Amino acid sequence: METEEAREAAEFTLPRSRLANERLHAMVPGGAHTYAKGDDQYPEDLAPVISHGRGAHVWDVDGNRYVEYGSGLRSVSLGHAHPRVLDAVRRELGRGSNFVRPSVVEVEAAERFLATVPTAEMVKFAKNGSDVTTAAVRLARAVTGRARVAICGDHPFYSVDDWFIGTTPMPAGVPAATTDLTVAFPYGDLTATEDLLTRYRGEVACLILEPATHSEPPPGYLAGLRELADRHGCLLVFDEMITGFRWSEAGAQGLYGVVPDLSTFGKALGNGCAVSALAGRRDVMERGGLRHSGERVFLLSTTHGAETHSLAAAMAVQTTYAEEGVTARLHALGERLAAGVREAAAGMGVGEHVVVRGRASNLVFATLDEHGRPSQEYRTLFLRRLLAGGVLAPSFVVSSALTDADIDHTVDVVAQACGVYRKALDAGDPAPWAAGRPVKPVFRRYV
Repeated sequence: METEEAREAAEFTLPRSRLANERLHAMVPGGAHTYAKGDDQYPEDLAPVISHGRGAHVWDVDGNRYVEYGSGLRSVSLGHAHPRVLDAVRRELGRGSNFVRPSVVEVEAAERFLATVPTAEMVKFAKNGSDVTTAAVRLARAVTGRARVAICGDHPFYSVDDWFIGTTPMPAGVPAATTDLTVAFPYGDLTATEDLLTRYRGEVACLILEPATHSEPPPGYLAGLRELADRHGCLLVFDEMITGFRWSEAGAQGLYGVVPDLSTFGKALGNGCAVSALAGRRDVMERGGLRHSGERVFLLSTTHGAETHSLAAAMAVQTTYAEEGVTARLHALGERLAAGVREAAAGMGVGEHVVVRGRASNLVFATLDEHGRPSQEYRTLFLRRLLAGGVLAPSFVVSSALTDADIDHTVDVVAQACGVYRKALDAGDPAPWAAGRPVKPVFRRYV
């Protein structure tokens, strides 16, 4: 029996986006250049194709405006088309973007980055996170003379390269011999990590992990990892793609006071512009340079890694964070949003089913079924109602461009979605409200 809410949800359609998605799939494998942006992540025929964005809002090709969360997969933390960043980019574009020798902008950008992240002594820029995390792994292997890599298995993504992808549910094309060199340890468990290092004594080149995620690191945990790495002769690598700037301008290492041997930054660093960074100890980083007597390491060599406009964007981002207290604002906005969503969910009787988690600057949500289990069907229902209400939210990760009015609107839409959620729970079946196939996880073996 069709419900009124199901009929209302069905009336929200995106015909131009649907056609644009079809055109994308005809030319681009997966219909997007990032799996997390795929239309399988959204309710059926409700995957907006974006026309443009400004601040905390985006418009799709159908003319709908949305309050957007998780902007650019967490990269656009200042909001779209931020004036300070745009001015810096335009200024450098007018001076040329790429030369046969380093630009003076590379000097300025390196100095600025190392002043922002004082726990690092050298830095090398690239275009994406995968390149710098893989460079960190290669460097760790070269410095230690060991082949095995230990990743924190509780964290979802490190790189598109074989050393990581082979460990996921999508290992097609990765030789088993490569995958066998990557082992996993659980987050927050020093005993299990020490057991792993003991089992592979003298074989592990590095421990690599996100230093913090949706929960705070247990007291003493990061310092304990530092001690374990030193004792077992491996490097400690922090993947700060997400924690960089969102936890503090200097990342989690700046907030928690534990210094890794190497760390990687990206996402918020360029506010959507393509720039990433590998940073770390001078004696380690210099192995990829020209001022040492050892065997050379092919660390990073990218044609576009130091495009002037992207480095200018990074400097503008760092200046804005420092002068405008952006990290504190992200936390304040996130706290307001989390409180509002929790109150709305509780008020509709689904407080144990629509659950907000994470640090205030990096909020995600879980959609749980009547048994308290994660449910893609209920996520589909929830996303459909958010989209119909003008909220594009694969997560609740905030940008500093959000206003109180944006958050109030979001909470109102969440409350309406939670009302439908309650009806689906009572019926024991979300399908009538999901109105199509459920959304799917990114990492899965088959389409």
